[in-house]
Amino acid sequence: MIAEGGAVLREAVLHDPLEAQRIEQFVASRKGTLFQRPAWLFGVEQGTGQTARGLLLERNGEVAAWLPVSEVHSPIFGRMLASSGFAVGGGVLGKEADAIILCRAAEILAERLSCPTIELRGGTAPKNWSWRRESHCGFVRLLATDNEAQLMAIPRKQRAEIRKSLKIDLQITIGTEEEDRAAHYAVYAESVHNLGTPVFPRSLFDAMLARLDSDVLTVWHEGVPVASVLSFYHDGAVMPYWGGGTYAARRLRANDRMYFELMCHARERGCERFDFGRSKTQSGPYFFKRNWGFEPQSLAYASWTAPGEKARNADPTSKRHAARIALWKKLPLPIANRLGPWIARGLG
Repeated sequence: MIAEGGAVLREAVLHDPLEAQRIEQFVASRKGTLFQRPAWLFGVEQGTGQTARGLLLERNGEVAAWLPVSEVHSPIFGRMLASSGFAVGGGVLGKEADAIILCRAAEILAERLSCPTIELRGGTAPKNWSWRRESHCGFVRLLATDNEAQLMAIPRKQRAEIRKSLKIDLQITIGTEEEDRAAHYAVYAESVHNLGTPVFPRSLFDAMLARLDSDVLTVWHEGVPVASVLSFYHDGAVMPYWGGGTYAARRLRANDRMYFELMCHARERGCERFDFGRSKTQSGPYFFKRNWGFEPQSLAYASWTAPGEKARNADPTSKRHAARIALWKKLPLPIANRLGPWIARGLG
């Protein structure tokens, strides 16, 4: 399709290795996010079955703008295009005018694919789309120059908790081997079950570890994993992404130890920033991150709903899902772990 000014607008052929590499190079040259990379979309597709797609705007044979998209289908929550699936970021990478062109093209693509909803987790979108500007905040700050400076950079109250954790007999492992993955999944599955949330399929974590610069840091006590986090490394930043702790982690201050150890590990790897990810505004995780000295930055998310359709609601904190969450918490963990991945792969 020819867009305004002679630009070419088309759907990307992501499974062509040369096309995917070309887009990877564009994302890197524009300092795009981890979630705008084709590698992220492929990880989602391989791990959950949600199709990797994307829209390109080209001028003179060169990529001018790129919109990464996961085509998400859930038997419970319906169909949508997400930019990007299972991500806290995404959206169009390119100039504002080009972003609007790609968003309008995404509306057409969504209707063709029978997806009544589009969700953009960042970037520019048309003004007549629905916007959320206060629902979530991001937390990023620079890493210190050494371990002691890192400790001293943390506010006094939280620093005291870390010092206590350093006196407890805890062991730290970092890696991507089967033992690391199994320990992480066991801890993460228990953690999200305690919150009333179905666990993602382990295949998603395995796919991401295989495709992206990432690792697993686990805290052990007496041979048992009590806290674990799968983190990504991108453009000089570390992002602890899928992490959690068991009931014992709180008593052992294992989560405090985990994040401090990750800060030190990331600096040794050459990272300059610690990206604590996003949290719902005024939530428990929001205040936890503030206690570490991170200042919240409001995030803007845009969404489109096809005419005559209801807006998609997969928000686990909404009143609509409160009863489901309460019921899920009561399920025995083995049953929740068996059913959870089937549900969670459609959350997007």
